[in-house]
Amino acid sequence: MEYAISILPQMWVGVLNTIKIYFLAILPVLPLGVLFAIGKVAGPKPLRWLLNIYTWAWRGTPLLLQLMIVKFGLPVLGINIPEFYGAALVFALNTSAYVTEIMRGAIQSIDRGQYEAAKALGIPYWTTMFRIVLPQAFRIALPSACSEAINMIKDTAIISLISLQDITNVTTQIFVRDKNLIVYVEAFCIYLLLTSVLVFIFNRLEKRFSRHEQ
Repeated sequence: MEYAISILPQMWVGVLNTIKIYFLAILPVLPLGVLFAIGKVAGPKPLRWLLNIYTWAWRGTPLLLQLMIVKFGLPVLGINIPEFYGAALVFALNTSAYVTEIMRGAIQSIDRGQYEAAKALGIPYWTTMFRIVLPQAFRIALPSACSEAINMIKDTAIISLISLQDITNVTTQIFVRDKNLIVYVEAFCIYLLLTSVLVFIFNRLEKRFSRHEQ
């Protein structure tokens, strides 16, 4: 017990960095996912083509490889992004690709009759999209989008492989130094706590939107 308490200050550094990179990455995910989904459904053909390539590429390649490209590949081209912000950018674009497809599916699941009814009433297409279709699509997509947001906190462990001081990286450093398995148990509990908090928050969001739907 004393050892677990003694390493908490070191673990706290990793926790803070994990939380910082998570929130930096998660903030643009929903706006990008919604905008890209609308672009894929209703945008001009060239835009749809570009967005299809984006979601295909980011969902079809390993997250670690994407991090490596930003960390090692871009500097070769003279593009230098600070490691912390580069990692956040990769997580944001990766998760946005998944949320884009989730939102696209939700938008396309809305009955076409609603578009036709709005058109018959003289409601412009984009007003129909933003005032009628998107609120319904958002409720449909919310559970899957929340799952992606929760998964991201676990995926941040990958940044330990590019030497960023997250929970996993700090845990490894402490274990190499002390050879004590307690540090892994502590890291396990920290991740479990973080994901449990996110699950609680997103479950509340889902229940709130479910009540509005009734």
